[in-house]
Amino acid sequence: MITILRLGHRPHRDMRITTHVCLVARAFGANNVLISTKDVNLENTINDVTKRFGGKFEIKTGIDWKKYLREFNGIKVHLTMYGINLNDVIDKIPRDKDLLVIVGSEKVPGIVYKMVDYNVSVTNQPHSEVSSLAIFLDRYLNGKEFELKFNGVYRIIPSEKGKNMKILNREECLKTLKMYVKDEKLIDHCLKVADLSLEIAKRIKSVELDIPAIECGAILHDIGRSTDHSISHGITGAKLLKNIGYPEEIINIVKRHVGAGIDEEEAKSLNLDEKDLIPKTIEEKIVCHSDNLISCGKKITLSELIKEYEKKGLKKQIEKIKELHEYLSNLIGEDIDNIKIDYERKNI
Repeated sequence: MITILRLGHRPHRDMRITTHVCLVARAFGANNVLISTKDVNLENTINDVTKRFGGKFEIKTGIDWKKYLREFNGIKVHLTMYGINLNDVIDKIPRDKDLLVIVGSEKVPGIVYKMVDYNVSVTNQPHSEVSSLAIFLDRYLNGKEFELKFNGVYRIIPSEKGKNMKILNREECLKTLKMYVKDEKLIDHCLKVADLSLEIAKRIKSVELDIPAIECGAILHDIGRSTDHSISHGITGAKLLKNIGYPEEIINIVKRHVGAGIDEEEAKSLNLDEKDLIPKTIEEKIVCHSDNLISCGKKITLSELIKEYEKKGLKKQIEKIKELHEYLSNLIGEDIDNIKIDYERKNI
């Protein structure tokens, strides 16, 4: 757990710089930020960013910082130009305990220097506390902040040129689907797959899931059927979404949703131009199996699904479907057959 403690915040003067301290804390891997001065506007600003861009980052303002600092059970680091050079101390700071990082605004009380375990400088020269915090967290986490997943509704798609951001919510994804798919029955099928996917996801408590990706991937899973009604429609849909700039997690859900996944041997025999078609993440598996269980406009049971595959002579797929059904049922703690879906939704 990494907590950032911001001292001396003055709402009338420091709003912008303290906002940046909070944004750096969130983006660089801290779990929460505490502000010594009460500032509801600052709380609203940071909570809005977290709501849109994801993560579990928390902010609390107006805390008794002396009491908190005294009672904190972990390692306390104060970032100050008067401290020991970061290069000389970073490897001595334990990584197996909770961490509190103190950054000041106005002059930091002298008692702080004595209450912490380490006074650390990111160069012994005057500069911004925002840059100090960013560099310290990067060094403390060894660059792992670049691997963080925030799973927000807003997704930035890295681009060499220009800006690309996708909003992963029901309305935006349905708008994309309707740009390409005109068949109302197919659109209804996609929405029902999304309904079931979300019902499964909300019952899984043991792991943190990317809920926006599940909903968006489910809505868009059959977008390839706009031009391709063959077994390769998942690949076709994935290519389409890649071309219009959707994130990789959505592309993979769409690409790997067919059946219970197509292994490399099957892909070769079907002359598919991609071989990596087995769902890997829990999100991919949820959408894949939800698609299996929505047939002719309603949710069917595993036994009904197996009968459909038996008629087609797809014995290998039946075994994979059973494995997928059992895997997800174990995650939610009950048989997926017991899940009931309310199809009374507002038309979008």
